[in-house]
Amino acid sequence: MAEHGPAAKRHRQSLKARIHNRSIRSRVRSAQRSCLRAIAAKDKDLAEQRFREVAKLIDTAAGKGVYHKNTAARTKSRLQKKLNSLIV
Repeated sequence: MAEHGPAAKRHRQSLKARIHNRSIRSRVRSAQRSCLRAIAAKDKDLAEQRFREVAKLIDTAAGKGVYHKNTAARTKSRLQKKLNSLIV
């Protein structure tokens, strides 16, 4: 543990941020799984709806700095490709 006051405060802040970021990442992953399940079930309408939800969550997480913007774009792109293979 840090000995100086500012370092101790920064450590406390980082712990709080870590918990917050983990909850956001968890929400994104859960939404991704539900989208992939809909794609696997070949339910086009549900898959499109789930994809929109996932894309919004990913963009929000990227905006908050939880994900890098390229990671967000890559993840959405891969999901979109799977969704497009279902539609065609």
